[in-house]
Amino acid sequence: MQTHAIAPEFFHGAISTEAVAGGLQPWRLDVTEKTLYATPDEVLLGRASTSAGVRVRLTTGGDKVGLRVAAMDTARVFDLVIGTDRVSTAILAADETDIVFDLPAGTTGAVEIWLPLGSPTVVQSVLTADGADAAPAADPRRRWLTYGSSISQCNSSHSPARSWPATAARDRNLALTCMGFGGNCHLETQVARVIRDQPADLITLKLGINVQGGSTLSPRTFEIQALGLVRLIREKHPETPIGIISPVISPPRETTPNAVNLSLTKMRDLLADAVVRLNDWGDTRVRYYDGLIQFPEGHVADYMPDELHPNGDGYEILGHNIAANVLADLERM
Repeated sequence: MQTHAIAPEFFHGAISTEAVAGGLQPWRLDVTEKTLYATPDEVLLGRASTSAGVRVRLTTGGDKVGLRVAAMDTARVFDLVIGTDRVSTAILAADETDIVFDLPAGTTGAVEIWLPLGSPTVVQSVLTADGADAAPAADPRRRWLTYGSSISQCNSSHSPARSWPATAARDRNLALTCMGFGGNCHLETQVARVIRDQPADLITLKLGINVQGGSTLSPRTFEIQALGLVRLIREKHPETPIGIISPVISPPRETTPNAVNLSLTKMRDLLADAVVRLNDWGDTRVRYYDGLIQFPEGHVADYMPDELHPNGDGYEILGHNIAANVLADLERM
């Protein structure tokens, strides 16, 4: 295999990159502002260091493509995606560094290697067949950014391109940026600024479950914080369609209030009201989507083993539903 230098232009779905360990690590927040994401134990930064939705996109004339990455002491899963098709999945064993895929005969155009969902990835070089070139590939598709919790980071997906955001993006042929942060979707102003500053043709905000679980916002503050989140994003996205998606089903949390008297049922009502207020005020390009429609109670027994997170099959069902019910609707705006 031939090695090629990695550069920031190869990465798609990342907010920033950092030179580290002989390579580049993609980040899902602005790494130059590390010190400003202050949370207990820097847990938000930890989630942002993982590679959910991030891929290396390139063109090559060879019959093989791969990456050399910094070794880790756990196995990691990578996907090869061409167009909207997940072509193959490969597991990189613990302490190994080279992941290589065979390209289908006749492959032309861009190919993507999707990075692991739940861990950081330091890419040291691009690998191709001997004598083949490797060049960063632009992505002409519409850009979709989604923000959410662990249910959007999707660590229990079967593979990186089978998370719900990846599944939905492939269904609709969109270029994905996933800002799903496990346990850390709390509508922070500092994160809202990052969303505001990203190029995007569609934006979805899947809000509520971390706020309910952590009791971090109350009935007094949750709705107005959601309103502020949208208004801050609007500073640089005045016309971008925005979808607010309320929590999917979680039976223990549906009607049982948390420490600040918020249940998921109440949160859905507040988010729906926030969208009504925005529409009435004149922002008609923001819409509300009920999470119970995207992943209803009937799916719990087979696809939600902990009554909170979908399993691998459940994430794909959620992705197909959001593609059909949310993204298709937003694209018509």
